[in-house]
Amino acid sequence: MKKRILALCTAALMLSGCGTAGSSITEPETFADSSQFAVYPSNTAIATGNNYCVQAEQAVSYRAYLPVETPGALEYCFYFSNTVDSTWGKGAVAYVNKPGAAYTVSAASVGTASEIQGAVRNEQPVTFSGQAQKSAAPSETYWSDPLTVDVPDGDYLVWTWTVQGDAIPATVMSDLAPTYAAKAGGQFIYTNEIPLPQLIGAKRDVKKRIVHIGDSITQGTGTPQYANAFWVADIAASLGEEYSVWNLGLGFSRASDCVTDGDWLQRARHADLVTVAFGTNDMQGGQYGVGAPNAASAINAWIAQIVTKLRDAGCEVVLFNAPPFDLPALNEGIRTELNQLLPDTAAQTGAALFDWASLLEKPDAPGRSLYGGHPNAEGCRVIADAFLSQFANRLT
Repeated sequence: MKKRILALCTAALMLSGCGTAGSSITEPETFADSSQFAVYPSNTAIATGNNYCVQAEQAVSYRAYLPVETPGALEYCFYFSNTVDSTWGKGAVAYVNKPGAAYTVSAASVGTASEIQGAVRNEQPVTFSGQAQKSAAPSETYWSDPLTVDVPDGDYLVWTWTVQGDAIPATVMSDLAPTYAAKAGGQFIYTNEIPLPQLIGAKRDVKKRIVHIGDSITQGTGTPQYANAFWVADIAASLGEEYSVWNLGLGFSRASDCVTDGDWLQRARHADLVTVAFGTNDMQGGQYGVGAPNAASAINAWIAQIVTKLRDAGCEVVLFNAPPFDLPALNEGIRTELNQLLPDTAAQTGAALFDWASLLEKPDAPGRSLYGGHPNAEGCRVIADAFLSQFANRLT
């Protein structure tokens, strides 16, 4: 689709690319060849990380209709991680760095469609080291083979694959993209939990690779179904096709998940600029394996470590403070204290600070959300416009 070019981005600034939480956490996996990330930047603003697990004891086919940032004929390559990135809820089903079980891919394909649940056109197989099938080991990361896909302007990229296994890492989509599942011989029906590639990468030259890592507010929860109206997508649309935006937001995620430095944070390192937005779930559900709200000092320390890891990798970082979430008094006290600590953290780690909390709270009722705890489409547009205005010189 046509993108609106941001008039505010007039200054030139070229950045180089980027090259211990709680108990009972599995060590991060061995990572696949990272050089591919520089070749295939993300081409969708839809978040496809792993914060859940699905059971497919019998083979299940999954399909997703994904809007793309840059249409046309491009060489695509897809990246996969058989590990859970972040904790869902209390961690009963999925927790940070949980290895996925061994699973098999019996077939995978990619095509295009002009409408949701529309006929899939120009479908072609996706292969893995020249093979149509793939066996994924626990905690394995891997790439598909590259292939060229021509996505007409305004159409969806349609990903389809058939997998079988117990506890396959997946994402809870929160109605951000149309996603479906079908058992053998059955029809595709809606599902909100779907295993997908962690990167929908397309080979193209971009001015800047931008990653947004955070929780469900970054993922886009709370915006209209399939409307691409969350703030990450708004930023992508405003910047246009010369930029790559990769959404690493995951529902229920915490700073304590991200700081473990698993594949999730490793993926973020391959960006020129990274936004970091955590805190809401840390101050409520708290660290996996502990199950109580974390203190502001602990959350702040984890965020500082995350920013430092990204800065050490060569990334420019914009740190978001904690937005209003209509919290009880105890949790709101943690949020207030955290937001008092974060300006010094940003200064000490070399990050810029984005005060989205002041944009999202009611002027006469600090801590109460103006657009909902998960900001609606209007709130997301406010976030995107303010971010693009404040950081215009960093985005060109």
